[in-house]
Amino acid sequence: MNKKLEDAFNDQLNAELHSAYLYLSIAAYFDSINLKGFANWMKAQVQEELLHSMKLYNYIINRGGKVKLSPIGEVGREWESPLNAFEATYEHECYITGRINDLMNLAREENDNASVIFLEWFINEQVEEEATTDEKLQELKMIGDSTPGLFMIDREMGQRVFTPPTTQSE
Repeated sequence: MNKKLEDAFNDQLNAELHSAYLYLSIAAYFDSINLKGFANWMKAQVQEELLHSMKLYNYIINRGGKVKLSPIGEVGREWESPLNAFEATYEHECYITGRINDLMNLAREENDNASVIFLEWFINEQVEEEATTDEKLQELKMIGDSTPGLFMIDREMGQRVFTPPTTQSE
């Protein structure tokens, strides 16, 4: 992997760690307002982001590169409402999708077929990430200020379980 791609992959690795940090902060917000199901959902999301980080970490190493961890920037700590927190989550997922697309474009420009193939997993993953987050966002928009609706969604979100991949390649 050339230096330009190595730097870009390291930048994405750090962006994924930032995502985990952001989602952990959102989980803490949900815990603080006693929405334990929402907090559980976000904690599962943290684990997914850490998985993404490790995929990038391992890829950099496997390609003979050096992993360069950067400080994680500050993230929000307070949100106006669960809806607002999920709006921020969805917006962040769209931002990450843009970053992955830019990384894919760079891999193509650099004619690095191994990176292109590797990044296809992330492209597909981002489609799922955006869809899942948007689904929860739309549910929150539908219920509006309904406390029973919020309670129902909270219970549903409490059922989410992070399931790590079964193979080393994922």
